[in-house]
Amino acid sequence: MTSLAMNSVTNLLCFVLGAAATAAFVALLLPSAPCPYTIADVGISKLSTAAVASDDDGLAELLRSASMEDKTVILAFANEAHALPGSLLQMLLDSFRTGVRTEPLLKHLVVVATDPKGLERCRRMHPLCHLLSGANGAAPNGTELMFYDKDYVDMMWARNRFQARVLALGYSFLFTDLDILWFRNPLLRIPVGADITLGCDNHFGTNPYDLDKAANGGFVYARPTAASLAFFRDWYEARTRWPGENDQVVFREMKHELAARHGATVQLVDTTYFHSACEAWKKFNFHEICTFHAACIHGLQDKIDRLNDVLDEWRQFKAQQVLLGANSTALTY
Repeated sequence: MTSLAMNSVTNLLCFVLGAAATAAFVALLLPSAPCPYTIADVGISKLSTAAVASDDDGLAELLRSASMEDKTVILAFANEAHALPGSLLQMLLDSFRTGVRTEPLLKHLVVVATDPKGLERCRRMHPLCHLLSGANGAAPNGTELMFYDKDYVDMMWARNRFQARVLALGYSFLFTDLDILWFRNPLLRIPVGADITLGCDNHFGTNPYDLDKAANGGFVYARPTAASLAFFRDWYEARTRWPGENDQVVFREMKHELAARHGATVQLVDTTYFHSACEAWKKFNFHEICTFHAACIHGLQDKIDRLNDVLDEWRQFKAQQVLLGANSTALTY
């Protein structure tokens, strides 16, 4: 090979090697592709895989059609008794229609029926209804399940598992009990940095991350982060340590441990904006309230009566604010 040919080959090799080194260096500097959340643990990965694999009931498609732009859905659970005309489900829907800018949120509300009759009645009131697989939330003769009934406890854990499934499918959710009236969009009062946010029966102090308050599982917001997925997984598994207890009791016992174990940011809401009837001595203000929860009121009819009273008061308040016109800002957000 001539000296000229050798020089050409040498120059070509140097060029190729130099280009490869430059490309590798540039690749190291480029940011990695964004990931909405990290599946950091094999247990969480199994939960996510199982959620996708078990979607033979159409849940994934329903969530896609109901979700907001940021993949948030609103969830509620109803059985036959709750879906009767004039019962809790109808009251929840009525509050959405009379709240401040809450009616558009109905297209993001998925009502999960816990028995076939509940599904049938749900569909007469609302277009987005889903039957909970493998559960029977019906009480004898369509009556209300009591909190100490085994069927009630089983239903609470089925609900907890369903919420974890929604997270594993990649959706944030805001779960609302049926005995909650919506007057304003509660998502505007939930901090974006919280992995999990729960309702509160008795609020004190100024620290929203103080978990020593009494949490209420009837109002739950969660984002599909690795921390929240792990929290829900271990929350469910911890039920065996407290046999016969519902999810709220186990949360009370495990909240500090699970939050620390998984680095989950857990917040309890301020009852100034998310009023609980457990604070009967605390007068709520319609100018700022987002939701009213008929917690600590026992008996289905007693709940309905109290919610009807509050809903009537809200309608009167709205009528007064309409008369004030531009002098009132209570109906602007």
